[in-house]
Amino acid sequence: MRLINTSTYELREFFEEQTPYYAILSHTWGDEEVGLRDMLPSPEAAKSKAGFTKIRLTCEQARQDGLDWAWVDT
Repeated sequence: MRLINTSTYELREFFEEQTPYYAILSHTWGDEEVGLRDMLPSPEAAKSKAGFTKIRLTCEQARQDGLDWAWVDT
């Protein structure tokens, strides 16, 4: 499973035994949504898309809740 670091927005792949606790963002698709290709190899290009706001806000809330990782259904 690929998770987003809630501080750096970088992706990391985890396998069952090592998967940490994480926040989940399930959302409806709108204009300029961010996909996996936008996040690789670096999330910098994705930050300019309107849909990145959802990811940023999810990561901010996750950090407030003490979570270092998030999963997004994109």
